[in-house]
Amino acid sequence: MSKRNTQQRRQIIANLVQEQGEVSVEYLAHFFDTSEVTIRKDLTALEESGFLLRRYGGAIKIPTELIEESQEQLSKQKLAIANEAVNWIADHNRIIIDSGSTTGALVKALHQTGLVVMTNSLALANELTAHECEPTVLMTGGTWDTRSESFQGKVAEQVLRSYNFDQLFIGADGLDLAQGTTTFNELVGLSRVMAEVAREVIVLIESQKIGRKMPNVELTWQQIDKLITDDELDLQIRQEIEAQGVEVIIASS
Repeated sequence: MSKRNTQQRRQIIANLVQEQGEVSVEYLAHFFDTSEVTIRKDLTALEESGFLLRRYGGAIKIPTELIEESQEQLSKQKLAIANEAVNWIADHNRIIIDSGSTTGALVKALHQTGLVVMTNSLALANELTAHECEPTVLMTGGTWDTRSESFQGKVAEQVLRSYNFDQLFIGADGLDLAQGTTTFNELVGLSRVMAEVAREVIVLIESQKIGRKMPNVELTWQQIDKLITDDELDLQIRQEIEAQGVEVIIASS
């Protein structure tokens, strides 16, 4: 098999582990025609991102009971973060809510009156139109991206630039303490435009994602004003984030 770039290779490795349950370093090195050293680096990165578990000589699929436990914990964290985030929204604010599960929890927590809400998520738009607080709903339009289940692209960016907003609420796949929020998705242009047109950018992220270094930087520290996370955040990491000029808000679960 011909060599692929790092991101593509790691995505395929993650898929192979899910399909086969277990893969060896030797098998993967032969499959990708690359060195075992490279494969070990891939497996380490994928384990740090929560896609698999390392085992001697290879990797295995994360056991179902661990996934269920993690999902239960994450749901509590997301709810706590959403309940804290909603406290920072005033009546009649004009806000952007990016697609994602944590931002989806925020939508459910909204109670303010007179809101104007822009989103690139069809699911969130549908929920907003039926919301009892009856916000005015705007959609970016654009090109549908199946991976992120959201609209992306130049049309969406142009629509956003036609407005200005008080706040952007955005999630993240990971957070690089040296650079900012990170993601596997290469489509980061719209997120950056969202940050440009909002006076305040608020990142909603679970503490366990902080330190994950995905291939693509989405928002740099200079673009972020506040970060809301759960109460499992390590004090030293909090101080490192605050040193970047970002206000850290801890949501009590």
